[in-house]
Amino acid sequence: MLRWGILSTAKIAREQVVPAILQSETGIVTAVASRDAARAADFGRRFNIDHAFDSYEAMLEGDAIDAVYIPTVTSTHVEWAIKAANAGKHVLVEKPLALKAEDIDTVIAARDAAGVIVSEAFMVTYHPQWLKVRDLIAGNAIGTLRMVQGGFSYFNRDGGNMRNVAELGGGALPDIGVYPTVVTRFVTGREPRDVAATIDFDASFGTDIFANVTMRFDGFDLDFYVGTQLAQRQSMVFHGDKGFIAVQTPFNAGLYDSDRVTLHNADHREAQTFAFPGINQYQLQVDAFGRHVAGSGEALFTLESSRANQRAIDAIYRAAESGERTAV
Repeated sequence: MLRWGILSTAKIAREQVVPAILQSETGIVTAVASRDAARAADFGRRFNIDHAFDSYEAMLEGDAIDAVYIPTVTSTHVEWAIKAANAGKHVLVEKPLALKAEDIDTVIAARDAAGVIVSEAFMVTYHPQWLKVRDLIAGNAIGTLRMVQGGFSYFNRDGGNMRNVAELGGGALPDIGVYPTVVTRFVTGREPRDVAATIDFDASFGTDIFANVTMRFDGFDLDFYVGTQLAQRQSMVFHGDKGFIAVQTPFNAGLYDSDRVTLHNADHREAQTFAFPGINQYQLQVDAFGRHVAGSGEALFTLESSRANQRAIDAIYRAAESGERTAV
Protein backbone atom coordinates (compact mmCIF):
# COMPACT_ATOMS: atom_id res chain seq x y z
CA MET A 1 0.00 0.00 0.00
CA LEU A 2 1.32 3.40 -1.00
CA ARG A 3 1.70 5.61 2.08
CA TRP A 4 0.32 9.08 1.33
CA GLY A 5 1.08 12.37 3.00
CA ILE A 6 -1.27 15.32 2.52
CA LEU A 7 0.51 18.65 2.18
CA SER A 8 -2.04 21.12 3.63
CA THR A 9 -5.60 20.72 4.89
CA ALA A 10 -7.27 22.27 1.85
CA LYS A 11 -10.96 21.72 1.13
CA ILE A 12 -10.38 19.47 -1.88
CA ALA A 13 -8.17 17.25 0.26
CA ARG A 14 -10.80 17.03 2.99
CA GLU A 15 -13.79 16.49 0.74
CA GLN A 16 -12.44 14.60 -2.25
CA VAL A 17 -8.92 13.22 -2.28
CA VAL A 18 -8.40 11.91 1.26
CA PRO A 19 -11.78 10.07 1.22
CA ALA A 20 -10.76 8.69 -2.20
CA ILE A 21 -7.45 7.38 -0.82
CA LEU A 22 -9.25 5.83 2.14
CA GLN A 23 -11.59 4.03 -0.28
CA SER A 24 -8.80 3.03 -2.65
CA GLU A 25 -7.27 -0.38 -3.17
CA THR A 26 -3.70 0.89 -3.36
CA GLY A 27 -3.11 3.53 -0.72
CA ILE A 28 -3.41 4.68 2.87
CA VAL A 29 -3.00 8.12 4.42
CA THR A 30 -0.27 8.07 7.04
CA ALA A 31 0.52 11.77 7.47
CA VAL A 32 -0.80 15.29 7.09
CA ALA A 33 1.09 18.56 7.32
CA SER A 34 -0.05 22.12 7.94
CA ARG A 35 1.71 25.30 9.02
CA ASP A 36 -0.98 25.44 11.70
CA ALA A 37 -0.35 22.61 14.18
CA ALA A 38 -3.94 22.65 15.44
CA ARG A 39 -5.32 22.26 11.92
CA ALA A 40 -3.00 19.35 11.22
CA ALA A 41 -4.03 17.68 14.47
CA ASP A 42 -7.75 18.18 13.78
CA PHE A 43 -7.36 16.84 10.25
CA GLY A 44 -5.45 13.84 11.57
CA ARG A 45 -8.13 13.03 14.13
CA ARG A 46 -10.91 13.40 11.57
CA PHE A 47 -9.36 10.81 9.24
CA ASN A 48 -7.53 8.69 11.83
CA ILE A 49 -4.12 9.64 10.41
CA ASP A 50 -1.10 8.54 12.45
CA HIS A 51 1.20 11.51 11.91
CA ALA A 52 0.36 15.23 11.97
CA PHE A 53 3.20 17.63 11.17
CA ASP A 54 3.30 21.36 11.86
CA SER A 55 5.41 22.07 8.77
CA TYR A 56 5.50 20.82 5.22
CA GLU A 57 9.26 20.35 5.40
CA ALA A 58 9.05 18.05 8.42
CA MET A 59 6.68 15.68 6.64
CA LEU A 60 8.80 15.58 3.48
CA GLU A 61 12.02 15.00 5.41
CA GLY A 62 10.59 12.08 7.40
CA ASP A 63 10.06 8.46 6.41
CA ALA A 64 6.33 8.22 7.18
CA ILE A 65 5.24 8.60 3.56
CA ASP A 66 6.05 7.35 0.06
CA ALA A 67 3.96 9.86 -1.88
CA VAL A 68 2.56 13.32 -1.32
CA TYR A 69 -0.63 14.97 -2.49
CA ILE A 70 -0.27 18.76 -2.89
CA PRO A 71 -3.48 20.84 -2.75
CA THR A 72 -1.88 24.13 -1.65
CA VAL A 73 -2.71 27.44 -3.33
CA THR A 74 -1.94 27.43 -7.04
CA SER A 75 1.00 29.83 -6.90
CA THR A 76 2.94 27.38 -4.69
CA HIS A 77 2.36 24.14 -6.65
CA VAL A 78 5.63 24.21 -8.58
CA GLU A 79 7.69 25.01 -5.47
CA TRP A 80 6.32 22.17 -3.40
CA ALA A 81 6.25 19.66 -6.24
CA ILE A 82 9.98 20.24 -6.69
CA LYS A 83 10.68 20.04 -2.96
CA ALA A 84 8.71 16.82 -2.65
CA ALA A 85 10.49 15.27 -5.63
CA ASN A 86 13.85 16.32 -4.22
CA ALA A 87 12.87 14.57 -0.98
CA GLY A 88 12.37 11.34 -2.94
CA LYS A 89 8.57 11.34 -2.72
CA HIS A 90 6.19 10.57 -5.54
CA VAL A 91 3.92 13.54 -6.23
CA LEU A 92 0.30 14.08 -7.16
CA VAL A 93 -0.22 17.84 -7.42
CA GLU A 94 -3.48 19.67 -7.89
CA LYS A 95 -4.18 21.45 -11.13
CA PRO A 96 -3.11 23.81 -12.42
CA LEU A 97 0.42 22.69 -11.73
CA ALA A 98 1.85 25.99 -12.95
CA LEU A 99 0.89 29.44 -14.17
CA LYS A 100 3.44 29.42 -16.99
CA ALA A 101 4.42 26.49 -19.19
CA GLU A 102 8.14 27.07 -18.76
CA ASP A 103 7.82 26.58 -14.98
CA ILE A 104 6.83 22.97 -15.62
CA ASP A 105 10.27 22.35 -17.14
CA THR A 106 11.77 22.76 -13.67
CA VAL A 107 9.38 20.16 -12.27
CA ILE A 108 10.27 17.76 -15.09
CA ALA A 109 13.95 18.25 -14.30
CA ALA A 110 13.35 17.54 -10.60
CA ARG A 111 11.30 14.44 -11.44
CA ASP A 112 13.99 13.05 -13.70
CA ALA A 113 16.82 13.79 -11.27
CA ALA A 114 15.02 12.13 -8.36
CA GLY A 115 13.60 9.20 -10.33
CA VAL A 116 10.11 9.67 -8.89
CA ILE A 117 6.62 9.86 -10.36
CA VAL A 118 5.05 13.31 -10.62
CA SER A 119 1.57 13.85 -12.06
CA GLU A 120 -0.90 16.72 -12.26
CA ALA A 121 -4.27 15.78 -10.77
CA PHE A 122 -6.53 15.89 -13.83
CA MET A 123 -8.99 13.40 -12.39
CA VAL A 124 -11.25 13.67 -15.45
CA THR A 125 -8.76 11.72 -17.56
CA TYR A 126 -9.38 8.63 -15.39
CA HIS A 127 -13.18 8.72 -15.61
CA PRO A 128 -14.63 6.02 -17.91
CA GLN A 129 -16.97 8.54 -19.53
CA TRP A 130 -13.97 10.28 -21.08
CA LEU A 131 -12.45 6.96 -22.11
CA LYS A 132 -15.78 6.23 -23.82
CA VAL A 133 -15.75 9.59 -25.64
CA ARG A 134 -12.20 8.89 -26.79
CA ASP A 135 -13.19 5.44 -28.06
CA LEU A 136 -16.28 6.77 -29.86
CA ILE A 137 -14.28 9.42 -31.68
CA ALA A 138 -11.50 6.96 -32.56
CA GLY A 139 -14.11 4.47 -33.77
CA ASN A 140 -15.63 6.98 -36.20
CA ALA A 141 -18.96 7.02 -34.33
CA ILE A 142 -19.51 10.66 -35.27
CA GLY A 143 -17.56 10.59 -38.52
CA THR A 144 -15.14 13.46 -39.04
CA LEU A 145 -14.90 15.68 -35.96
CA ARG A 146 -15.34 19.31 -36.98
CA MET A 147 -16.43 21.23 -33.89
CA VAL A 148 -16.09 20.99 -30.12
CA GLN A 149 -18.08 23.31 -27.87
CA GLY A 150 -17.80 23.68 -24.12
CA GLY A 151 -18.79 25.78 -21.16
CA PHE A 152 -17.82 25.75 -17.50
CA SER A 153 -19.05 28.35 -15.04
CA TYR A 154 -19.91 29.05 -11.43
CA PHE A 155 -20.58 32.14 -9.31
CA ASN A 156 -18.04 33.14 -6.65
CA ARG A 157 -17.36 36.69 -5.50
CA ASP A 158 -15.77 35.79 -2.16
CA GLY A 159 -12.73 38.04 -1.90
CA GLY A 160 -11.14 35.65 0.58
CA ASN A 161 -11.31 32.69 -1.78
CA MET A 162 -7.98 32.00 -3.48
CA ARG A 163 -9.78 31.76 -6.82
CA ASN A 164 -10.30 35.52 -6.55
CA VAL A 165 -6.77 36.39 -5.40
CA ALA A 166 -4.46 37.13 -8.31
CA GLU A 167 -1.18 36.66 -6.43
CA LEU A 168 -2.27 33.18 -5.34
CA GLY A 169 -2.93 32.11 -8.91
CA GLY A 170 -6.66 32.78 -8.97
CA GLY A 171 -8.76 33.34 -12.07
CA ALA A 172 -11.19 31.53 -14.34
CA LEU A 173 -8.62 30.19 -16.79
CA PRO A 174 -6.26 28.67 -14.20
CA ASP A 175 -9.14 27.20 -12.21
CA ILE A 176 -11.50 25.89 -14.90
CA GLY A 177 -10.25 26.95 -18.34
CA VAL A 178 -7.78 24.09 -18.18
CA TYR A 179 -10.63 21.56 -18.34
CA PRO A 180 -12.20 22.08 -21.80
CA THR A 181 -8.66 22.26 -23.16
CA VAL A 182 -7.42 19.09 -21.48
CA VAL A 183 -10.41 16.87 -22.26
CA THR A 184 -10.36 17.90 -25.92
CA ARG A 185 -6.66 17.10 -26.15
CA PHE A 186 -7.21 13.85 -24.25
CA VAL A 187 -10.00 12.42 -26.40
CA THR A 188 -8.58 13.51 -29.77
CA GLY A 189 -4.86 13.05 -29.16
CA ARG A 190 -4.31 16.35 -30.98
CA GLU A 191 -2.76 19.66 -29.95
CA PRO A 192 -4.08 23.17 -30.65
CA ARG A 193 -2.32 25.20 -33.35
CA ASP A 194 -3.53 28.70 -32.57
CA VAL A 195 -6.10 30.59 -30.52
CA ALA A 196 -8.25 33.71 -30.47
CA ALA A 197 -9.76 34.94 -27.21
CA THR A 198 -11.35 37.72 -25.21
CA ILE A 199 -10.98 37.98 -21.44
CA ASP A 200 -12.81 40.10 -18.84
CA PHE A 201 -11.15 40.93 -15.53
CA ASP A 202 -12.65 41.90 -12.18
CA ALA A 203 -11.35 45.36 -11.28
CA SER A 204 -11.50 44.61 -7.55
CA PHE A 205 -9.80 41.20 -7.59
CA GLY A 206 -7.52 41.60 -10.60
CA THR A 207 -8.41 38.08 -11.74
CA ASP A 208 -9.90 36.95 -15.04
CA ILE A 209 -13.58 36.21 -14.48
CA PHE A 210 -14.69 35.40 -18.04
CA ALA A 211 -12.96 34.08 -21.14
CA ASN A 212 -14.37 33.31 -24.57
CA VAL A 213 -11.96 31.13 -26.53
CA THR A 214 -11.61 29.65 -30.01
CA MET A 215 -8.78 27.14 -30.44
CA ARG A 216 -7.92 25.76 -33.85
CA PHE A 217 -6.72 22.16 -34.07
CA ASP A 218 -5.88 20.23 -37.21
CA GLY A 219 -9.29 19.48 -38.69
CA PHE A 220 -11.56 20.99 -36.04
CA ASP A 221 -12.12 23.96 -33.73
CA LEU A 222 -12.72 24.09 -29.99
CA ASP A 223 -14.98 26.93 -28.83
CA PHE A 224 -15.49 27.34 -25.11
CA TYR A 225 -16.22 29.88 -22.42
CA VAL A 226 -15.48 29.87 -18.72
CA GLY A 227 -16.72 32.21 -16.03
CA THR A 228 -16.48 32.60 -12.26
CA GLN A 229 -19.33 35.09 -11.95
CA LEU A 230 -21.96 33.31 -14.02
CA ALA A 231 -24.78 30.90 -13.25
CA GLN A 232 -23.47 27.39 -12.82
CA ARG A 233 -23.15 25.33 -16.00
CA GLN A 234 -21.06 22.54 -17.48
CA SER A 235 -21.22 21.20 -21.02
CA MET A 236 -19.03 19.56 -23.67
CA VAL A 237 -20.21 18.59 -27.17
CA PHE A 238 -18.17 16.92 -29.92
CA HIS A 239 -19.76 17.44 -33.35
CA GLY A 240 -18.96 15.45 -36.47
CA ASP A 241 -20.54 14.96 -39.88
CA LYS A 242 -22.24 11.69 -38.87
CA GLY A 243 -23.38 12.64 -35.39
CA PHE A 244 -22.40 14.31 -32.15
CA ILE A 245 -21.49 13.37 -28.58
CA ALA A 246 -22.83 15.28 -25.57
CA VAL A 247 -21.18 14.86 -22.16
CA GLN A 248 -23.73 15.67 -19.46
CA THR A 249 -21.38 16.22 -16.52
CA PRO A 250 -17.96 16.66 -18.05
CA PHE A 251 -15.95 17.89 -15.10
CA ASN A 252 -17.62 17.58 -11.66
CA ALA A 253 -18.92 14.12 -12.41
CA GLY A 254 -21.32 12.82 -9.77
CA LEU A 255 -21.68 16.25 -8.17
CA TYR A 256 -23.12 18.50 -10.86
CA ASP A 257 -25.35 15.87 -12.46
CA SER A 258 -25.33 12.17 -13.37
CA ASP A 259 -22.38 10.79 -15.33
CA ARG A 260 -23.54 10.00 -18.84
CA VAL A 261 -22.46 10.33 -22.45
CA THR A 262 -25.04 10.53 -25.25
CA LEU A 263 -24.27 9.67 -28.86
CA HIS A 264 -26.67 11.25 -31.39
CA ASN A 265 -26.89 10.27 -35.04
CA ALA A 266 -26.74 12.72 -37.95
CA ASP A 267 -30.46 13.55 -38.15
CA HIS A 268 -30.87 13.60 -34.35
CA ARG A 269 -33.57 10.90 -34.50
CA GLU A 270 -31.58 8.25 -32.68
CA ALA A 271 -29.56 8.49 -29.50
CA GLN A 272 -27.58 6.04 -27.42
CA THR A 273 -26.74 6.88 -23.82
CA PHE A 274 -23.86 5.43 -21.85
CA ALA A 275 -24.28 5.80 -18.09
CA PHE A 276 -21.56 5.53 -15.44
CA PRO A 277 -23.26 5.40 -12.02
CA GLY A 278 -21.32 5.24 -8.79
CA ILE A 279 -18.00 6.39 -10.22
CA ASN A 280 -15.52 8.27 -8.02
CA GLN A 281 -13.01 9.78 -10.43
CA TYR A 282 -10.74 10.80 -7.57
CA GLN A 283 -10.50 7.20 -6.39
CA LEU A 284 -9.78 6.03 -9.93
CA GLN A 285 -7.00 8.62 -10.13
CA VAL A 286 -5.48 7.55 -6.81
CA ASP A 287 -5.55 3.86 -7.71
CA ALA A 288 -4.05 4.49 -11.15
CA PHE A 289 -1.26 6.45 -9.48
CA GLY A 290 -0.67 3.72 -6.90
CA ARG A 291 -0.54 0.96 -9.49
CA HIS A 292 1.78 3.01 -11.69
CA VAL A 293 4.18 3.55 -8.79
CA ALA A 294 4.07 -0.20 -8.15
CA GLY A 295 5.24 -0.79 -11.71
CA SER A 296 2.02 -1.61 -13.57
CA GLY A 297 2.91 0.59 -16.51
CA GLU A 298 -0.61 2.04 -16.36
CA ALA A 299 -0.96 5.40 -18.06
CA LEU A 300 -0.90 8.54 -15.94
CA PHE A 301 -1.35 12.16 -16.89
CA THR A 302 2.23 13.16 -17.67
CA LEU A 303 4.13 16.34 -16.96
CA GLU A 304 4.76 16.61 -20.68
CA SER A 305 1.01 16.75 -21.23
CA SER A 306 0.76 19.28 -18.40
CA ARG A 307 3.26 21.48 -20.18
CA ALA A 308 1.32 21.22 -23.47
CA ASN A 309 -1.93 22.11 -21.73
CA GLN A 310 -0.39 25.10 -20.00
CA ARG A 311 1.09 26.29 -23.29
CA ALA A 312 -2.47 26.52 -24.60
CA ILE A 313 -3.61 28.51 -21.55
CA ASP A 314 -0.63 30.84 -21.89
CA ALA A 315 -1.56 31.41 -25.53
CA ILE A 316 -5.12 32.36 -24.55
CA TYR A 317 -3.80 35.19 -22.38
CA ARG A 318 -1.48 36.39 -25.15
CA ALA A 319 -4.24 36.28 -27.74
CA ALA A 320 -6.62 38.28 -25.57
CA GLU A 321 -3.95 40.88 -24.83
CA SER A 322 -2.94 41.28 -28.47
CA GLY A 323 -6.42 41.02 -29.94
CA GLU A 324 -5.03 38.74 -32.63
CA ARG A 325 -5.03 35.02 -33.32
CA THR A 326 -1.93 33.66 -31.61
CA ALA A 327 0.15 30.52 -32.11
CA VAL A 328 0.16 28.06 -29.24
